[in-house]
Amino acid sequence: MNTFEYIRLALRALRTNNIRSILTMLGIIIGVASVILLVSIGSGLQAFVTSQFSSLGSNKIFVFPGETDLKRIGGRPFTPVSKFELGDVGDILRSSDAISEVTPVTVQTGTVSFRGEVASVDVVGAWENYFGIANWVTQRGSIITQNDVERTRKVIVLGSKPAVELFGDTDPIGKTVAIGDIRYQVKGVLVSKGGGGALGNDIDKRVIIPLTTALRQYNQSRPSMLLVEARSQDTVEQAENDVRRTLLKRLKEDDFTILQQKELLSTITQFISVITVALGGIAAISLLVGGIGIMNIMLVSVTERTREIGLRKSVGATGRDILVQFLIESVILSLAGGIIGILLGGAGSLALRAFIQTEVTIWSVLLASGFSALIGIIFGVAPAIRASRLDPIEALRYE
Repeated sequence: MNTFEYIRLALRALRTNNIRSILTMLGIIIGVASVILLVSIGSGLQAFVTSQFSSLGSNKIFVFPGETDLKRIGGRPFTPVSKFELGDVGDILRSSDAISEVTPVTVQTGTVSFRGEVASVDVVGAWENYFGIANWVTQRGSIITQNDVERTRKVIVLGSKPAVELFGDTDPIGKTVAIGDIRYQVKGVLVSKGGGGALGNDIDKRVIIPLTTALRQYNQSRPSMLLVEARSQDTVEQAENDVRRTLLKRLKEDDFTILQQKELLSTITQFISVITVALGGIAAISLLVGGIGIMNIMLVSVTERTREIGLRKSVGATGRDILVQFLIESVILSLAGGIIGILLGGAGSLALRAFIQTEVTIWSVLLASGFSALIGIIFGVAPAIRASRLDPIEALRYE
């Protein structure tokens, strides 16, 4: 028998029991769809984080309070108490020709409300130069000015998402919103930087107020971090060394952590990659369950078709013919389930894009489809061997 004939016989056998075939494929369908969907979420999150960091530029340095080891998961967490002072900004600028700008920043989670509408946001307190360092521009209105900072004015620049959540299509400029019990006048709305905000920290959901106002509102006296801009990518290393040398004149080594943007991005993407692999591995367990289901159904099929096997052997079919036919049936079930699972996983990924950023990767599709085919072969071997070893005389006597 040629390959085409094997496939024709296998398809005919599967069509004869189409309901059972569909139920057999269900485990593979769910497993493959789960792998595609969960990996697409992890990959989308990684692409989102990368795009957000890229929008800042490659010459940024972050100075966090406390000592931590971000290069390994499970390291010591950031110390919540900041020892930075506003005077550190001037000291850093004067200490280095490699640094063009420094801004102190404080960040708090909170809500902004307007006439019963409420938006959850990150409240960023910063100087006027923060907008230039972080590459923020407004789509309407204006940014915070030095005068706003010096006079502790209650003005606010909204991110694109809270602007829509609170005002819809209405122009918010000049309107008054509230953070807690404090009312702020809207000065501007930021241009969206995009991204779905998977796992939180959506950069478009922030609002920015003057640093002095933020420190007063949240009863703080120190910024929570420093954002440094080197003059170019080539001077980042020198800038980092100058920042460290300047801060060590007043602080201890474990009072702060300096991270270049590429280091921070690398650490985060490594962490996300681990999560993505873990999600894919968890989903792959359902593929194993589906494979076991295929094996059980094929064993039942061998029992039900004992007389058929005996008849085929009596008219000249060899054990190899029977073995190959049952293996092909198993592989067809796995591949068909894999294809349907890929389509369902891709459709689910597209549907989720309304809420978070997702990205279906070629490697996840190839892995899921290849794994499903392998499942069919591995779990189809035992039933196929059993069928091929049946004695034709005993098989014909089987009731």
